[in-house]
Amino acid sequence: MLHHSRSLPTPALNPPNPALVSQREAAPLPRLALLVLCAAYVLPGLVGRDPWRSADITSFGYIVNIAAGKTGWLAPSVGGVPADGALLPYWIGAIFVRVLALLDPIIAARIPFALLLAIAISLTWYAAYHLARSESAQPLPFAFGGEAAPADYARAIADGAVLALIASLGLLQLGHETTPELVQLAAVTLYLYGLASGPARPMRGGALAALALVVLAASGGPSIAMLLAAAGAATAMRSPTTSRVAALAWLAIGAVLAAAVATALGAWANRLGSFASAAQVLGLVRQIGWFAWPAWLLALWTLWQWRQRLASWHIVVPLAATATLLCAWLAMAGSDRALMLALPAVAVLAAFALPTLQRSAAAAIDWFSVFFFTIAVATGWVFYVAMQAGTPAPLAANVAKLSPGYTNAFSWPELVLALIGTAAWLWLVRWRTGRNRHPLWKTLVLPAGGVSICFLLVMTLLLPPLDNARSYRGMMQRIARVVPMGSCVAAPGMARAEVVALEYFGRYRVDATDSAAESGCPYLLLGREQKRPPAPWQFVSRERRNRSNDDVTDIYRRTGPA
Repeated sequence: MLHHSRSLPTPALNPPNPALVSQREAAPLPRLALLVLCAAYVLPGLVGRDPWRSADITSFGYIVNIAAGKTGWLAPSVGGVPADGALLPYWIGAIFVRVLALLDPIIAARIPFALLLAIAISLTWYAAYHLARSESAQPLPFAFGGEAAPADYARAIADGAVLALIASLGLLQLGHETTPELVQLAAVTLYLYGLASGPARPMRGGALAALALVVLAASGGPSIAMLLAAAGAATAMRSPTTSRVAALAWLAIGAVLAAAVATALGAWANRLGSFASAAQVLGLVRQIGWFAWPAWLLALWTLWQWRQRLASWHIVVPLAATATLLCAWLAMAGSDRALMLALPAVAVLAAFALPTLQRSAAAAIDWFSVFFFTIAVATGWVFYVAMQAGTPAPLAANVAKLSPGYTNAFSWPELVLALIGTAAWLWLVRWRTGRNRHPLWKTLVLPAGGVSICFLLVMTLLLPPLDNARSYRGMMQRIARVVPMGSCVAAPGMARAEVVALEYFGRYRVDATDSAAESGCPYLLLGREQKRPPAPWQFVSRERRNRSNDDVTDIYRRTGPA
């Protein structure tokens, strides 16, 4: 007996699995409810608004110029200012604008990016599902049976990953723009899915991971693609199957092709930043605290609970991707668009906290979500009543102050959608605070539902003043009072977002190159911080996009020969 007991595996060599899940807890989120939630997250804001400052309208400018034939596909420009190497997103948008020629170009350009957001959400689900099906992720069997079936357990984990991604506040605005970073987000989730499915389907998983690297490079992220290729190669060595050679080969092919594509498109760029003070470091902590809430909290809990199994396949894949993308975020001095790329991997990590989450922690997240989002929903309705009825008067005055020039408008469809969303939130709160304690994903229902419903309310009840405040349309209308629409305008050094607004909303012929002042245009537009030009330029007026000092434009008229 003594000899037999010494031959048993030691805890250090065979660390315990912390997951203990019953079949009842592995109940999946109803498919219809999941689809409705995703639709409520993806679709609001698709119509009824202008492109917003500044990256959103900048990308739109390149898209419409390509679609209209004003600039080449390989060298797009706005106002003579060339684009960076992120050409693939502009091509995608331009193709949709041409194919959907009967639609408003703003809507047509926005549709493919909404589809990309939906693809990113779907691939996050499938990545989590494949990782949860791995042997290392399976919960402990019960002594008398009743443990969760592998497929049901994987579906519950994948549902949790989707809810964690939707609940992440940082994805809310950036995920609904027409920017290259949304293509990068879809590429990162495709990479994550390719690695996760590699052990089950080596050839397809490797090919998808390689494709993701190429797409990432063609959309402006070649350096991140190289980092992910290296991280993927290190991760592949932990693969539970004999597919390591195939995975390494595919990642090498993807890295080579990504480098070649980035070189051909001129996508290599130095976007590194630096930290000048301790306040900036503290700002990074605050940034990730709200940006990835509550996924980062659950991801840390996952790492703690699975700390003895960090090399397991279902942990090492999202952990390596998260670490790589967080390094890129730090190297870029806290770029929120770089941080957004880490959210799918963080969400997958967060999902694996659900089988081990203590009831007190789950209750804390639930009650915080109930209070926070209920107050947010109520605040939205109070502001809406103030906008429509003028009472409370201070709130109505605040709306007018924050969105000068806003004209109140009433819309029955938007009101009905907002009422449906509010009723859905109240039902969700009642459901969660009832006796529904068993499904794994229950803890993330309120955060994800709250984010989706608040976004729906903003894109319905509060959209008119918000769109007026963030759009350049009103500013272009004021500029048109002194600069006839269609005129030639010199705008050297002007931000590309304003150049696009001048070209699209004002129909101006804009020269934004450094030598634009000598181009012969009768009008000159300069930012407030730019030096006042000498004769023959005469100051006409100063216009600003809103009451802040952002986007201030000084207008000059030529009074003599060029």
